[in-house]
Amino acid sequence: MPLTETEWDLVTTWVQNHLVDTTEPHDRLAEYGFPEDFVATLPLTHISSDNARALVHRSRTDIERQLRLLEALTAVDELAVLPDIVKVREFRDRLREDCRAHAAQDTFRTCVLKNGAEAFIDRQGLRETLRRFIADPDKCILLVDGEPDSGRSYTYTFLRHIGQHSGFRPVRVTLSRTSTAAKVVRRLADFVAEPGTGPTPIDPTGLNDPLPSVDEAAHWVAGRATAAEERLWLVLDECDRLDPSSDVWDFIGQLAMAVYEHSAVHGDQAPRLVLLGYGRAMRQLPYDLRGSVSWDTARVVEPGDLRSFFHQVFHESPPPALAAGGPGESAIDELVEVAVEEVLYAAESGGGAGESYMRRVSTAVEGAVRVYRSL
Repeated sequence: MPLTETEWDLVTTWVQNHLVDTTEPHDRLAEYGFPEDFVATLPLTHISSDNARALVHRSRTDIERQLRLLEALTAVDELAVLPDIVKVREFRDRLREDCRAHAAQDTFRTCVLKNGAEAFIDRQGLRETLRRFIADPDKCILLVDGEPDSGRSYTYTFLRHIGQHSGFRPVRVTLSRTSTAAKVVRRLADFVAEPGTGPTPIDPTGLNDPLPSVDEAAHWVAGRATAAEERLWLVLDECDRLDPSSDVWDFIGQLAMAVYEHSAVHGDQAPRLVLLGYGRAMRQLPYDLRGSVSWDTARVVEPGDLRSFFHQVFHESPPPALAAGGPGESAIDELVEVAVEEVLYAAESGGGAGESYMRRVSTAVEGAVRVYRSL
């Protein structure tokens, strides 16, 4: 299970207090097994807080680097005698499991995310589209359409899962009817700014103009994302909520072109752009992008999708009551049918005020998985 932002803040504190709090940080990191070429590229100074942020930021670009950092922390003697070591080892073990899954499983087929706590149902088309999208250097824009409440926004959850195993980090801005290009640019600026510097003023003309032009702002965002040490995917969610006259439409087209142009020069280090809720009848992207776009269509989960989901999950991790001598096929088939019926009943009978049908389905599925694993 990937670490959350709050948990990475904890890791940064441990690194600052117990790993780089020294006058010779390069030597210290070499002592704990960090490769010489990795350490040499770190912008280390005499300020331990800056060193900690730099080390954590660089380590987060790769799942193996993340694990190496946590393993180094568990080897620090002064940390080993503190109560925090319990949490350090927990984080290390979670990342070990992520590495194991990355090496041993097809992560594009994973059904239960976030350490077994969050279901990602069906979307077989999306899984294979993403597999091809990541492998194809000529693709840099992913569009996801579908009916409202069909799970388009939930695509972001799966992107975070795949990013953990494929070496990129998705960053999302959720759009609304009141969104403007200036607001979207500033939200993206928060993500692409260098660590520790805070948001960077967007004023490429030097004339104190907050948004000199949509084109310049789009290229600024794409350029900063390309220059980032980690690979970024820029996600704009709920595009269908935009006002038809919003200047965000112009920004989306210019940002797509900027991403396309940066990818031609910088390859995989350039960001990719994901537009969720971007229907085929909406404003078209520039014609030059036609060969760089991949499409996926979300749809509401049906009983057959639930049945396939539970078959996979129940066979992959049978509870002790069924695991002895191998899971009984008939017993699992029976449990699958019970789970499907219970989930459909819970989803169709309503639930939390304002919850969409797909959210009710996901909540019921996650409850069914918990019950199954407790058998």
